[in-house]
Amino acid sequence: MPFANLKVPAGTLSAAQKEELVVKVTDLYAETFGDRARATTMVLVEEVADGGWGISGGVLTLAMLTGSET
Repeated sequence: MPFANLKVPAGTLSAAQKEELVVKVTDLYAETFGDRARATTMVLVEEVADGGWGISGGVLTLAMLTGSET
């Protein structure tokens, strides 16, 4: 079963945007593995709390990701 876990900053996507991600990722998996994979493809859009992730040993915030940090 194909599975995609997309982690996004909390509060940055609307329900419609999340749905669009689910549809497009499912379509991509079906293109890659064949259309029969569509029925078993699971896509999870997971919201991560601000400051709940990092890179290179440093914590990332939404302000840093959007370039709005002052």
